[in-house]
Amino acid sequence: GKFEMAISSFDNVIAIKPDLAEAYSNRGNAFLGLKQTEEAIASYDKAIAIRPDYHLAHFNRANALQKLDKYDEAVASFDIAITINPDLTQAWANRGNALKKLRKFNEAVASYDKAIAIKPGFAEAHYNRGAALMELQQQGAAIESFDKAISLNPLYHEAYANRGDALKALKRPEAALECFERAIAIKPDFAEAYSNRGLLLQELNHFDAALTSFERAIAIKPDFAEAYSNRGVLLEKLKQLDEALACFDKAIALKPDFAEAYWNKSVVLLLKGELRPGWELYEWRWKRETVVVPKRSFTRPLWLGKESISGKTILLYSEQGFGDTIQFCRYTTLVAGLGAKVILESEMPLAALLKQLDGLSELVVKGSSLPDFDFHCPLLSLPLAFNTDLSSIPYPRRYLKSDPDKLEHWKKRLGDKTTPRVGLVWSGNSAHSNDVNRSIPLSTMRKHLPEGFTYVSLQKEVRQSDNPTLESNPGILHFGDELEDFTDAAALCDLMDVVITVDTGIAHLNAALGNPTWVLLPFSPDWRWMLDRVDSPWYSGVRLFRQQEQNDWSGAFGMLNSAMLTFYGK
Repeated sequence: GKFEMAISSFDNVIAIKPDLAEAYSNRGNAFLGLKQTEEAIASYDKAIAIRPDYHLAHFNRANALQKLDKYDEAVASFDIAITINPDLTQAWANRGNALKKLRKFNEAVASYDKAIAIKPGFAEAHYNRGAALMELQQQGAAIESFDKAISLNPLYHEAYANRGDALKALKRPEAALECFERAIAIKPDFAEAYSNRGLLLQELNHFDAALTSFERAIAIKPDFAEAYSNRGVLLEKLKQLDEALACFDKAIALKPDFAEAYWNKSVVLLLKGELRPGWELYEWRWKRETVVVPKRSFTRPLWLGKESISGKTILLYSEQGFGDTIQFCRYTTLVAGLGAKVILESEMPLAALLKQLDGLSELVVKGSSLPDFDFHCPLLSLPLAFNTDLSSIPYPRRYLKSDPDKLEHWKKRLGDKTTPRVGLVWSGNSAHSNDVNRSIPLSTMRKHLPEGFTYVSLQKEVRQSDNPTLESNPGILHFGDELEDFTDAAALCDLMDVVITVDTGIAHLNAALGNPTWVLLPFSPDWRWMLDRVDSPWYSGVRLFRQQEQNDWSGAFGMLNSAMLTFYGK
């Protein structure tokens, strides 16, 4: 480890024998020990200039390039090394690591396979292969690789931890927890395992244990920005918002380019109603590692309200779920009011509904060819462009309308009205990150609803677990596949006295139509519903019924039941 003395000795050797390639290569290794990576690469280059087929110099050079995050160049150097010596196991493995950094995961797996073919007992290659397979969402295959790594090295704590992540993704929480516990038992100061264990415990609603796990991770590793951010997310779920913000600020101080922490902070600010600073930080969503939708790439510039768009054409486009599109398409009229020609790109199920938006010049279905435009802006960046705060939210009463022909069709389909009609939505997209908290079993909802009403399912799709309840309650009208798109849903909504819904696209649709909309919210709601209020500044017809305790809908349904009987009961 006396690298400076080593360099001095290699310099003496080179002075005696200037064409000794090994001296230059070993001198490069000493420079690497001093973290003088550029000097190391220069030394490897000297070795290669003397002896172009010196595979170890190419290999060492590739490793140094990886330290400079020059992964493309590193792969090229590894390629030369293994062309010269195809049996250089570590070169195949390290090449896989570089490809993984380049997010070329299939190629990385192939490189690890080469290393393993040469050396089947190479535990690290099996482990890294599993990590690459995780990125490809091939969790089952990843677990096989982690298992192989563990069989070769029973104390491989990283393999246990990653195996836990894979099992967590496969919705096998108990098995995942065992893996995290095993990793921690092997390495009691394994901060990353404590943090990942905390995330799993949070998913299981074991909040106190999760908080303890995050705090243990931070105690072990005080500069662990990710653990601070994870702790902040948990505190947000517990509605300890100021404490959550302090965690995100600490994470950002430790890691100033930490997109996830900035985005998490934006969500808390929006939840608190501090909209303007929230919108600014919400732009960090595009830099998150777990971004839901990749950022679109256009040759034309992004518009965020600074440039004049009078006489220009601007493309607005959806980026998240149907509910988000419905909530923020209201800005179309404001954009058109600045003198712009507005093109809106949306998903096919929303196209017929949205094409009648005021101020819209053209609607394009996502996936179709786009016309020419001068600027572009994603829908959820429009509040930033217009400096929206609680007092300036546009069109909270009504900005969508149903199709008259569809309205007439559904009037006939429903027949004569004999009792107040109540539209029901009890579950959303099962892939939603918070689905377990926001969706409600139909059996639970039906149990809490009073008699004397006509209940109409506004759900196109029903989960298998809800089918028995639907079949045993013929009083709930359900039309399923007859709901072709959102124009059918809009017409049905207009024929209801009130719509009772969990936080899904139908909540936004009915509210945007200006109809009474009662939304059932979990203890920790989505940011747009904020906290501690029964109304919404986004929609004048919305009334919110909130869980008072985690996972307990009884209080919310009690208030909703009373409200139904008060407003609509006989």
